[in-house]
Parts: sequence; C-alpha cells; structure tokens
Amino acid sequence: MRVKDLKKKSSNRVDVSYLRQFGIQGFGDDNLYPQTLRNIIAASSTGSECAERYANFIEGNGFKDIRFSEYVVNRKGDTVDDIHALVCPDVGDFDGMSLHINYNIFGEICELNYVPFENCRLLEEDSNGYVAKIAVHPDWSGKKTRAGKPLQVKKENIDFIDVFNPRKEVVLSQIEAAGGIEYYKGQILWLSGGGKNVYPRSRADRVVTEMSTDEGLANVKFRNVRCNFLSAGIVITKKGQSIAGEDSSGLNDNDGFSDMLGKLQGDTNSLKMLEVEISSDEEKPEFVDLSSKNYDKEFSVTDASVVERIYSAYGQEPWYCIRIGKVGFSGDILEDAFEYYNSIVSKQQRMIERAFQKIFDGWYEVANPSNDYSVEPLKYVRNAAVSNNSRGGI
Repeated sequence: MRVKDLKKKSSNRVDVSYLRQFGIQGFGDDNLYPQTLRNIIAASSTGSECAERYANFIEGNGFKDIRFSEYVVNRKGDTVDDIHALVCPDVGDFDGMSLHINYNIFGEICELNYVPFENCRLLEEDSNGYVAKIAVHPDWSGKKTRAGKPLQVKKENIDFIDVFNPRKEVVLSQIEAAGGIEYYKGQILWLSGGGKNVYPRSRADRVVTEMSTDEGLANVKFRNVRCNFLSAGIVITKKGQSIAGEDSSGLNDNDGFSDMLGKLQGDTNSLKMLEVEISSDEEKPEFVDLSSKNYDKEFSVTDASVVERIYSAYGQEPWYCIRIGKVGFSGDILEDAFEYYNSIVSKQQRMIERAFQKIFDGWYEVANPSNDYSVEPLKYVRNAAVSNNSRGGI
C-alpha cells in the first residue's frame, strides 16, 4: 500500500500546538505528554524494568575523570556526579535533558542545577525560527502544592528563562536587561534527541500501547487470583442434616447466600466448601463441583508478544533471550550483552558529554583540567567481591 493511502490511518505521535495564553508550544495535545508517558512506563512492570536498565547504562559508572565528577557545582552542594545521575533518567525516558546555569557579575558560569525535563516547554519561534526562552513550571498538571496551596498553571507561576548562550556580551546584556545580577534568572540548556527546538520522541513512545496492555494484563492476573471463585464445590444437603465442612453456615435466606459469595472469592478463600440446605426429600448429600475458569491462559500469547516488543523497543534482546531461556545464563553471555548495550546507549552518552563540556568550557575556574568528559561504560563484574578502588558495574 502506498504511503499517501496510509496517512489517513496514522497520526502524529506528539501533537504540538500553540498555547496563546502562555506563548509556548504545547507538548502533546494536553501539554502533558512527558508526564503521561512517564506514568505509562511506571505502570508497566516490563516497561519500567527496561527503562531503568536503559537509564543505568546511559549513566554508566559516571564520568571517567573522578576528580571532575566530585566537583561541587552549586550552593546546595551537588556534585557533577549528582547532576549527571539526575539527568540520565530524563534522557532515557524522553531522549532529552535540561540544565539551569547561573552566571556571576563578570558573565562567567558559576553554578549548575538540574531541571526536570518534563517541567520545560519551548516558547513559540520568532520570525527567524529562533526560540529565545524556555518556560519552566514545577508541575504543568497544576496538582503540586507549596505551603499548602496548589501551583496553578498561570503565567505568573511560570519562569521564562533565556536559552543557553554563554557568550559574555550576551550574558552581560541579559543581566542589564533584568535590572541587575540579583534579578537575573540565568539560562537553560535544553537539548532534544529529536533535533534543535523540537520536542523529542523517546524509545518508550513506540511501545506505549504495549506498555498499557502490560498494565492491563497485570490487572487481569490480579483479579483472576483475588476475585475469581476458587472454591472446591457445593455440598447440597437435606434441611436439618449437618455436613462438617470448612464453611457450613446456614444459608436459608438470600442475604446469607449473597454474603457467602463474597467469602468464597479470591486466593485466601480458595478450596473452601459451601453447604446449601434444601427442603426436599433427598436422603444423601450431593456434591457439585465448581471448576473456575482460569483467565491467565486466555492471554498467554498476548502476554508473551507484549513483553517481547517492549524489550525489542529498548534494544534489550539479549536480556529477553536470557529471560525466556533461549540462551544460557553465563558470564560470557552477560559480558557480551553489556558490551552490546553500551553501543546502544553511546549516542545518548555523547549528548550528555557535549552538554557538560559546553557548560564547563565557560566555567569561572578550571573545573576539569583533563578536559575529559567521557562517561565510563558499565562492565559486567564476574567476581562477587569488587575491590574498593574499582567503580564496578552491574
């Protein structure tokens, strides 16, 4: 089928619209795309497992230069390594990152802080296609509170911060325009794997349907265990007779029978026996088998395909093969898997490396004499005991 014949059946993965009241580009049709995406990932056990592994490999063992990784970058005492650890989950979940940079009165970078990527929105482009500021709000859903009051999504609660441009003349002019260094809000370094001034689309986006299905399958399994009828059966006796059973309370009225149904549901009430008295002339008790329907089997194929597709979207086929027993569990296989996956995350690591280099090239002092901003990749550690001098792997 031709591409033009399919365009009516497909839609944009990330809707971008202009929100006139704020002058920003909406991230998703409700401006909550990153928040919704992260909730979908968190609700899927397979998705959150793959996303966590992806972020861990992006982080690696931190920057190779240990002295640089221990350098304090803000008044709160955060180190380069602390900021790096906060950025990597954002890169993993959204394929984007944002950092806040402060300057001194000489126009030199003097402070670095992490800003959650989901808190940032792009301003509308000007006539030259340039985005001048980043809009930052602590919670675009408006549910977060401070001092007991909700932080509503209003223009007065949004910080409009200049985009990163470390040229000294630009910074000094921004400080002057703000009315002095005490009123200057600094700059935001906003990076997207989707391109310049484009909201990114992460690996998780391609399997959001599968992740939501994974959550639904977990709910089915939960209800199958907790709410299914797992009783052994019903013993029907003549009224006046008594059969010793695990549950033999009288059920001579409708209310009692309704109450008993609830007591026979779920795993904690499994294999119990229900006794029902009848007012007929039967001499011997009758046993009626209650075979419940196991709904797990109905979704076994769906379950397997959903898990496989989520692993595939994150490029984690080696771990999927180990999980299903297609390959053995050995040190050589895991070592190969680590080496393979380090190549998968190298692009995201380079994004982070370039970002930190841009910042510290304009730092007020020499913070990284080696000028080495590379990230040390994770390595599989065969021995359980790791020396104190080693930074190890997972």
